[in-house]
Amino acid sequence: MFVGRERELEFLQDCYDSNKSELVVVYGRRRIGKTELLKQFSKGKQGVFYACTECTNTDQLERFSKKLLNTGMPAAKFLSKFPDWESALRSMADIPSDGKKVLIIDEFPYMCKGDKEIPSILQNMWDHELKGKNVMLILCGSSISFMEDELLGEKNPLYGRATGIYKLKPLSFAETKKFFPDYTIEVQLTAYAILGGIPYYLEQFDPLKSLADNIRRNILRKGCLLYNEVEFILRQELRETGVYNAIIEAIALGNNTLALIHSKTQLEKSKISSYLKNLRELGIVEREFSVLATAKEREGSQRGLYQLTDAYFKFWYSFVYSSYSELETGDIDGVWKYQVEPQLHQYVSHVYENVCIEYLRQQNQEGSLPFHFTKIGRWWDKVTHTIDGRKRTIAEEIDIVATDKLGNNFLLSECKFRHEPADVDVLRHLQGKFPVEKYQGKYYYAIFSFYGFSKGLRDVAEKENILLVDSSNQ
Repeated sequence: MFVGRERELEFLQDCYDSNKSELVVVYGRRRIGKTELLKQFSKGKQGVFYACTECTNTDQLERFSKKLLNTGMPAAKFLSKFPDWESALRSMADIPSDGKKVLIIDEFPYMCKGDKEIPSILQNMWDHELKGKNVMLILCGSSISFMEDELLGEKNPLYGRATGIYKLKPLSFAETKKFFPDYTIEVQLTAYAILGGIPYYLEQFDPLKSLADNIRRNILRKGCLLYNEVEFILRQELRETGVYNAIIEAIALGNNTLALIHSKTQLEKSKISSYLKNLRELGIVEREFSVLATAKEREGSQRGLYQLTDAYFKFWYSFVYSSYSELETGDIDGVWKYQVEPQLHQYVSHVYENVCIEYLRQQNQEGSLPFHFTKIGRWWDKVTHTIDGRKRTIAEEIDIVATDKLGNNFLLSECKFRHEPADVDVLRHLQGKFPVEKYQGKYYYAIFSFYGFSKGLRDVAEKENILLVDSSNQ
């Protein structure tokens, strides 16, 4: 089932329709749908789609040669295999085509692993031959560190040659809903909170079965694909998986600073930083700063918070990893009933903030907000308030703060995912949190409440021009 990716397909099609040769790099974490995207793009086009495998360099060259020669190019009349990579890659200019000649190499890092000279060979041929032959070469890979640091890095031969670079992101909530058209909006949100926007994971759930049945059958049951998925990815990408397990679990359980991770794992802080760097490169962890933090605060301070960016990793370490012994013995119903189900609503509430940000980004693109913001995210800081005539400094946090480029306009938002309508107190509490004396400008407010709003808040919102968004709008 292919869902979404309209912008990605449009980008690739624009490259294809251009009047010059294109060298496009497409990359992203495993399971995110790169291969399916490229297959969808290549439909109806004359070209070659080659998927590299982990094999010897000789076998790789033989398989690649066979794929190219099977197109019926002139060399097929006298060759069964190209003698070397230079002649094999050069032959893409001979792919039979009425228009642009397309060569897609999926999992390109495997090809380079067998022969480290391939980037240099490609660079030389691109500069002197292929660049003027109306070709479209797409290099695709799942190893983010290789694609960013080695392939696109300044010291790599192909640096500066790419005419297009696209890092694939997970599907949005709006797109993932299409996988479960018969679920209620609440159940769709819960599925999104568990699986994220990873197509491979979403396809494991049966939309005709209940969410509870899908979790028990496709996550908690030993032997199913998602049961071992996290360990599979870690073993593919990293060594010392035991250490990474400890760090990721600590973050999943709310230990989001270096000090807290150290306290939970008892690992050396210097080593933790190195492990976190690797996890950030893989797109599993990110370091989050308050949306209004200065460049100096982002560079040198310890105020950043570590968060798991991968939804399924977060769910797995929150519920599956800690219950591994029980699940190994088959206690699926017990883990669901006593570990997962009672905490699931609270777990989803944190993901709801991301869905609200997604909604605001869409409104921003459509020009439906009072101003066009350039920054959006969570905000936190210490704020001094006057309470009962005395000044007190307390830690404040706001779910979403958006501001424009000059910092003249601010949109402050709270996100409520509790089983009751939001009332006026939610708005008033939000309006009292932010240090307006520090950030001079014009202020707008939005309240997101999945379960709706009281009449009192609706009346106030109409008078004060407050944006109210419930589940029917999302």
